[in-house]
Amino acid sequence: MSVGMSGPCFLSAAVRSLSLPSSSSGLQLCCRLLGPSTVTRRNMSSTRQMDHLQRTANNSRQNCLYPAEVCGIITESETVKRLRIAVHPDFIFKAGQWVDFFIPGVEKVGGFSMCSSPGLLQQEGVIELAVKYTKHPPAHWVHTACAVGSSVAMRVGGDFFFDPSPSDPSVDLLLVAGGVGINPLYSILLHTADLLHLNHASSKGDYNIGSAHLCYSAKNTQELLFKGSIIKACSRFPDKLSCDFHVTQQNADVDPHLQPFVNRGRITEEELRAHVDPQRTLCYLCGPPPMIEAISKSLNELGLPQDKIIFEKWW
Repeated sequence: MSVGMSGPCFLSAAVRSLSLPSSSSGLQLCCRLLGPSTVTRRNMSSTRQMDHLQRTANNSRQNCLYPAEVCGIITESETVKRLRIAVHPDFIFKAGQWVDFFIPGVEKVGGFSMCSSPGLLQQEGVIELAVKYTKHPPAHWVHTACAVGSSVAMRVGGDFFFDPSPSDPSVDLLLVAGGVGINPLYSILLHTADLLHLNHASSKGDYNIGSAHLCYSAKNTQELLFKGSIIKACSRFPDKLSCDFHVTQQNADVDPHLQPFVNRGRITEEELRAHVDPQRTLCYLCGPPPMIEAISKSLNELGLPQDKIIFEKWW
């Protein structure tokens, strides 16, 4: 169900007077961005007591904090809400990155991966965040107090992204997601589809895009976020994009239209093997730390070099 989605999203003038919580002291609303920074692997401790800013202190991030306004709220599942957020015209991000999420009156700063593509930002001036319910103040605010018109501020960060240039050699992507870890991988999948569309529209085929396969595991089909859009994207480019869904705690029958894509049980080494070529595969992993560690080990055993495995652990 969606709320307040009856038209284009615009950033209101009221957002410019946004009052930020004390945790943002020393930051200014601005439009200046840091220059390109070195990409490093995000490998963080799973210590739950640390907040988002502490956990990501060593990650690259922009130095610009942008005002923004919630312009749509969608109930994605029983536990996840998807926000559409109108952003400043200078706001930019790469597929797979996250934002520091500042909420007026909330001391804690959230950290949420964008689940939309850079293409949607270019076309509509909005980004999307899918936030799972927890008692952590920023997520709790999204589920209990956020409304269309709510003012927030955001700063882009993260070294987990897919941003190929036309001159880059072709790679085959293996995207492995667990639970709400689908967010940055969905952004990467959508971005890949956008680049494929650009290639089809251009006689030159500007980007060297290989294939992309998504392995996505959740407790049940209800918690498989974006499943309809994922299947639609794969059907648009069947020779390039593919997906397999896994459900680990579902006893009920699977809907017939999902049945061809759904497997019961965890992602297996056999499935990974079918999509790993040590010479061509670049793997992005996002999900709970134990899952990431197990999948990484399996990929190493299949011959995929460690520098071809890029991961992000969420809590």
